[in-house]
Parts: sequence; structure tokens; C-alpha cells
Amino acid sequence: MDKHVELGVDTFGDITETPRGELKAHAQVIRDVVDEGVLADEVGLDFFGVGEHHRDDFAVTTPEVVLAAIAARTDRIHLGSAVTVLSSDDPVRVFERFSTLDALSSGRAEVILGRGSFIESFPLFGYDLSEYEVLFEEKLDLFVKLLRDQPVTWRGTTRAALTDQLVYPPIESGSLTTWVGVGGSPQSVVRAAAYQLPLTLAIIGGDPRRFAPFADLYRSTLDDLGHARLPIAIHSPGYIADTDEQARDELWPYYKAFRDKLGAERGWGPAGRNEFDREAGPFGSLYVGSPDTVARKIANTVSVLGADRFDMKYSAGRLPHELSMRAIELYGTQVAPKVQELLAEQGAAVPA
Repeated sequence: MDKHVELGVDTFGDITETPRGELKAHAQVIRDVVDEGVLADEVGLDFFGVGEHHRDDFAVTTPEVVLAAIAARTDRIHLGSAVTVLSSDDPVRVFERFSTLDALSSGRAEVILGRGSFIESFPLFGYDLSEYEVLFEEKLDLFVKLLRDQPVTWRGTTRAALTDQLVYPPIESGSLTTWVGVGGSPQSVVRAAAYQLPLTLAIIGGDPRRFAPFADLYRSTLDDLGHARLPIAIHSPGYIADTDEQARDELWPYYKAFRDKLGAERGWGPAGRNEFDREAGPFGSLYVGSPDTVARKIANTVSVLGADRFDMKYSAGRLPHELSMRAIELYGTQVAPKVQELLAEQGAAVPA
């Protein structure tokens, strides 16, 4: 059967540079992100996501506020986090913020809940990293109850108990699309299925095909528990220009600078061009190239994993706003229709 896949973009609000190579102010980056979200809507993309970070190389600490500004200037595109670090937040406040966004956007809000790939929010908000697992498990449990079982009665160890509590504003449609973001833990995949929440696979390194067992585990767990099949989304970095060579050459210096900064923090060696080209090749996690190249790679990944949505992280460290805007435009106007065409030709079916 034919398979239609949703196509979105997301960003962490990376601090970008001006044409003169100077770093932009955080405030200007936030305004640029709003313009990028508006463009994503104009070119017909399905989703625009904004990530949460609390460090100097990213501008966005409260995605919901930025998304609300985008909601006021758009009519169709769905708007969500990428991700919300639930472990270091309060589930009640997260629900309130996204139910407010849902009201402002007339039902277009989504939330992707996860533990994030950075830990700076834990000490910032007074959480102990030794409770990393229990914080997420308990808070996810409470958030699901807020979605489905109000008024809520809940008791745990990580926040005050609730007794017959209503939380406002209520979701107008009665349902808020809520995903669980997973980076490669089987336990997290099973948890998402147990809570009957859609799954987002963050594939940011290596061959995407190695995530096929996680997609299969998610579907089989849903089946074993007697739950209906739910969507699977993919989040991966990418960049689009007119040609493969142009895309790689434009992205490479920004990719290396950010990768080396992060590597210095985490004990990795410097990034090499060979590594970058391998990741940008047919079996890597970077979707970099011409519209045709990127479309073919996305269609292949979607087909192999049986995914329902592909979100491309278009921002990359200091990569200028103007280049990101061009990449979004190409993604919506050329990549998206080509992906649908390729999937229709393949007759790509969701794996049983």
C-alpha cells in the first residue's frame, strides 16, 4: 500500500553567526527561529519543533513561548517541543504550558517528552542526577494521568501529591499529542508502548537501520499489550543546498566547530572530514545534500523503519540563519513532494 509520511523540521535555537562571522545575540536568534517556523508553515511542512536547552550556545529555554509566537503567525503547521526535559520540570506546569499553546494554536500543539542529551537543567533547577531514572519515570506517569484521568490523584517521591486535582486550561479537543523521545534504550521504547504514547527515535549517529529493532520492539510491545498501533517519528540532523557538494561544503565548518566543542566537553576526539562524509553518505545519520539526495535518503529510512514522520534538525551550531531559511525552503518545496513520490513508487508498507 502507499505510505504517506509527515515531514517536519526542528531546531535547538543554536546561536548563529552574522554574514561577518560575529555571533548573534540570543534575542535575535529567538526572533529568527520564529521566522523559520513561519517559513516552514508557508512551504507546507507538517511540524515545527523547538528544543529546550539552558547553556550559552542555544537561545531557547522555553520552547512553548517561542512556539506561541509562531502559532500567532501560522494557520496549519503543528508546533511542538524537541524535546521537553520532563525530568527537570514539573509535569503540571508542562501540561499547563502546552494546553495554553494548544488553545492559542487551535489544536496544533504537540509535546515530545524526554530526558534530553544535556544535563545542565538538573543542577539549574535543583535536581539530583542520582535520581535520573526515577525522576523521568514518576513524572511521565503523572503527565499521562494529567492527559487522561482528570481530576488526578497521584503520589510519588519527586513532587507533592495530588488529590482529585483539576489542571487548567483543559485541552479543547480533549487530546494533546504527546510523544516520548528515545535515544536508543530498549527500556524507554517499552515504556512508551506501555503508556500508549507515540515514539520519537533520535537518530544522531551511525546507520539508521540499526534502529529497526527498536521500531520492531515498539510495535511488538504494543501488540503484546493489546494496544493499537501508534506512530513512530524520526529525528535526525540534515542540511539541504542545490547540490551535494555545496551542501557538504557549506555545512562542514559549522558541523565541525560544534562537534569539536561538544567533544571537548565529553572526551571525544576532533571530528574529521571523513567521518562527516561517511555520516552524510547513504548509511549515515546526516541528511545532507541536494533535494533529490536528501529525499531518497529520507524515503529509504522511513521505509526501513516503518516510520510515520521524519523531522530534520536543520540548525547546526553557528550556521547562518539565511542558510537555514534556504534549507527549509528546499525541504518544503522540493524534498517533501519527492519523498511522497518515492514512497508511492515503492508502495512502502508499515512492517507487520
